[in-house]
Amino acid sequence: MGEARIHALTVPKWGMAMDEGTVTAWHIEEGGAVNPGDEVLDVESTKIANAIEAKDAGVLRRQVASVGQTLPVGGLLGVIASDGVGDDEIAAFIEGFVVETPEGDQTAGAPQSQTVEVGGQPIRYLAQGEEGPTVLMIHGFGGDLNAWMFNQPALAEGRRVIAVDLPGHGGSTKQVGDGGIAYLARIVAGLIDALGLEHVHLVGHSLGGAVALEVALDHPGKIASLTLIATAGLGPEINGGYISGFVAAQRRKDMKPLVAQLFADEGLGTRQMVEDILRAKRVDGVDAALAAIAAAQFDGDRQKLDLGARAGDLDVPVHIIWGAADRIIPAGHARNLKGAKVTVIDGAGHMPMMEKAGEVNHLIGDFIG
Repeated sequence: MGEARIHALTVPKWGMAMDEGTVTAWHIEEGGAVNPGDEVLDVESTKIANAIEAKDAGVLRRQVASVGQTLPVGGLLGVIASDGVGDDEIAAFIEGFVVETPEGDQTAGAPQSQTVEVGGQPIRYLAQGEEGPTVLMIHGFGGDLNAWMFNQPALAEGRRVIAVDLPGHGGSTKQVGDGGIAYLARIVAGLIDALGLEHVHLVGHSLGGAVALEVALDHPGKIASLTLIATAGLGPEINGGYISGFVAAQRRKDMKPLVAQLFADEGLGTRQMVEDILRAKRVDGVDAALAAIAAAQFDGDRQKLDLGARAGDLDVPVHIIWGAADRIIPAGHARNLKGAKVTVIDGAGHMPMMEKAGEVNHLIGDFIG
């Protein structure tokens, strides 16, 4: 009875490799009212910090973890309960709280990525959730499925959410054909078929947005909706220096300033994030694949794609989300797809799904239903 009225705030599992998080700030003081969706505190992983949102209404009765404290995944951060719950009951809940840690490998309790053959090539994906609408998330240039670490778990409540590594990225094949959008879109459409998916809600970021848009244009019967985040392919301009610099970078001092350009808050581009990107680029075939994709899509500061010109062929609802402070692709491109719903987020750069994860999750969830 008592536990049903007490709600624990715990360290979430962001990404397959995360095993702990550090409290960096509390946004609500003890005794403060909390509503579902409120940002209660910030927790930092080795990659990036993000806000922990309340799922339940009540009062923040205890800040169990202090700023600067590091806890394992599942560790107790705070307690939300109503005023009707006594202090002794809160204290007993905290004292009796047990962190559920899987035996052996600390990643054993997390969803594990899988590989499926598409067009004779291995494609890695990560699935979360079981029931409800199917969502397929496609990352941007140089990224991988971990780009959705703050979004996939939240959206998987009541939905089946699948994040994929595009060819040339992550754990997928390093064969990219001619590097063009049409080839990448065929692979994604093949993945949809290979997994037996129907009426998929596509969510794409940057290059992945262009791929998602191409899939919807070429395979309209497979797609239920499109959410395009800071997408390529809707206007001519792009930060060509970022693209060429990313392909060429081999050392931390070269990659660090490029990663900083992805965020409105440059401090979010952590040392671990930079090192993870460089480690991924050192895999055989990755640099050649990225170079081929970049050559097919971009010419200096210009994009070769103009998918907006084909927008009249779309027969699915489209929501475009952009960070107002995007330094890679201008946010003004969001207005170039007629008939689309547009949301521009202040205080976010090219990675709003990381920088403003809670807001983006609500936008996607409301749009998909």
